[in-house]
Amino acid sequence: MTFEDTDFRQETLDLDNPFDVKLVKGFLSDLGFEFDPSEVESTMIVYNLKGDLVGTGSHQGRILKYVAVSPKYRDTTAFALIVTYMTEKLLKIYKHTFVFTRPENSVRFRGLGYTEIASAPPLFTVLEFGFESIVTYQEYLKTLKRPTETDAVAAIVVNCNPFTNGHKYLIEKAAEENELVYLFVVEEDLSAFPFNVRWELIRKGIEHLDNVVMVRGGMYIVSGSIFPAYFLKNETISDVMQKQAELDVHIFADYVVPIFGIRKRYVGTEKYCATTAAYNQAMKNILPACGVEIVEVMRKVAMPGSSKLPIFISASNIRQAIKMDKLDDVEEFLPASTREFLYSDESLEIRNKIKSGTGRH
Repeated sequence: MTFEDTDFRQETLDLDNPFDVKLVKGFLSDLGFEFDPSEVESTMIVYNLKGDLVGTGSHQGRILKYVAVSPKYRDTTAFALIVTYMTEKLLKIYKHTFVFTRPENSVRFRGLGYTEIASAPPLFTVLEFGFESIVTYQEYLKTLKRPTETDAVAAIVVNCNPFTNGHKYLIEKAAEENELVYLFVVEEDLSAFPFNVRWELIRKGIEHLDNVVMVRGGMYIVSGSIFPAYFLKNETISDVMQKQAELDVHIFADYVVPIFGIRKRYVGTEKYCATTAAYNQAMKNILPACGVEIVEVMRKVAMPGSSKLPIFISASNIRQAIKMDKLDDVEEFLPASTREFLYSDESLEIRNKIKSGTGRH
């Protein structure tokens, strides 16, 4: 679509057209951006009435990306035009939107009604806009809050893709050592096992623990919006990954910890995944200063010394066994709820998806 305003003309690009991609790629390259068309769903550009390209903006899901304006036009309405157009478009679909920007640029988005959630200098500040917000999520958390007689309140964040005896061991240990445990389950449906399946496997597997409260992670706890690197197949820790992890941990510290009065956060040692290792490091760097102790628990060992089975229980090993059609080899890694599900026809679609897939999750 195109339309005219007083100073500018707006156009939506065809990302299947190599000329359009080359156009926006060249413009953003001059401004220090590396445009990747595979990372966006749509892109718009703004021209002045002489036909000069002055700005662009894209989105992927509910996230605004690659919003940039030529330095010569930064004091014009071009930036506001791009952000307003993209925001209105996303609100019709998602009712809510995020934007990542350099900390020094956040003031421009705040001037258009965006609210800053967290910052991880020098790379990122994350802001949001919409009919729901971090405050909405906090209201949900308040409905789950339980009174305690002591301050022995802990938290665990899990994806459980799928739920293993390693997860069960970590949760049981935290429950034994604390009066109350809040168990946050990653809600983003970017894993092989959908959220509703993961939630049920966990719920059935910890029914014996009366002092564990399950909590939906929403858009703010290890989500594809705040921490997209978690859902990618990463072999090395990058600055972007580390800063995304810091944003996630800052949100947990600033908006979740005060509501539940969390004093400890339990994590398993990480030997397999660089992304999770980066996340654990971010927690160690940030949470102790907020009064939250990091309790790192050694992963549960299964059959040490065996030449056939891995030493440490890992959800990735379960997925690999499914992929190789060797689920029987890792059966002892599985709690009853997961074992019953994986050997049932109900899991057939998920197992076939894993067998045909190549991604980390």
